[in-house]
Amino acid sequence: MTDPLDRIASALERIAPAVPADADPLAHPAYIWRDGRLAAARKFDPLPLDLLLGIDAQKTALVEDFGRLADGFAAQDVLLWGARGTGKSALVKSAVSSVQAHGRKLALIEVAAMDGLRALFDRIDGLPRAFVLFLDDLGFDAGGDARALRSLLQGGAEARPANARLVVTANRRHLVPRDIAEQESAINPRDSVDDHLALADRFGLSLGFHVMDQAGYLAIVRAYADRFGLSFDPDEAVGWSTRRGGRSGRVAWHYITDLAGRSGKRLPF
Repeated sequence: MTDPLDRIASALERIAPAVPADADPLAHPAYIWRDGRLAAARKFDPLPLDLLLGIDAQKTALVEDFGRLADGFAAQDVLLWGARGTGKSALVKSAVSSVQAHGRKLALIEVAAMDGLRALFDRIDGLPRAFVLFLDDLGFDAGGDARALRSLLQGGAEARPANARLVVTANRRHLVPRDIAEQESAINPRDSVDDHLALADRFGLSLGFHVMDQAGYLAIVRAYADRFGLSFDPDEAVGWSTRRGGRSGRVAWHYITDLAGRSGKRLPF
C-alpha cells in the first residue's frame, strides 16, 4: 500500500509549476536577472545610436568602454547621471546593441535587485562572453545602504568577474542624498560628506547628462520626424514640452509618438 505522504507529495509535484530553467547566457542579446534566475528579454530593439542626439561625447565614451569589455580588455564600471529623460537608459541599451552589431560577444543583463548580484557573478564568471550588468535608476535613502555596492565595485574580498562591468543610471551624481543635518551633527562633517561621495568615486567612468535648451530639443524632434516621415509644427512641439514641464529626448519622443498616432502611422520602437 502506498504511503499517504508519498501520494500527497506526488500530487503536489504534479500541480506545482515547474521552476523555469535559466536562459542560455550565450544565446540572447539581453537578459533580466530576477529572483536568482536569468531570463531572456522578450524583445531587445534599442534606438539606433544616431537617433540619440546632443550626447555625442557620452556615446563615444560608452561605446568605446563596452567595446573594450567585449574584446576582453580592461574596461570601466560606468555611472550615467543627470537630468531625467536625457537618454541615460536609452544610451546603455543602444551602445550594447551597437557593439553587438559588429559581431562582438557582449550581452546586457538588467538587474532587478542589487542583493542578487553575487549570485549573478557566480552564474556568468568564466563564460566566453562579456556582460554589461545594468542597474537602472539607482538611488539610496542612506549612506549605509550604498556600502554593499561600493564593496562590489572595489574593495570587497571577492571581486566581480573580469568579463562583467556594472553600469548604473541615476538622476543624481552622488546616488546618496546629502543630509545637511547629518553633516552638522557629525564630529567631522567632512567624514560625512566623504562617505556619501565614496560610491560615485568607485566608478571609473562617470558621464553627465544635462537639461537641454530649446534649440537642442527641437533638433531632436526634427531628427525623429525626418526619420519617420512626419511633418511637425515647431510651435506645437515647444508647447508640448511646456505642458510637460521640461525639454528632453524623452519628451521629444513622446511628442513624436503622439504626432505619429494622429497621422495614422506606427513607429518601429
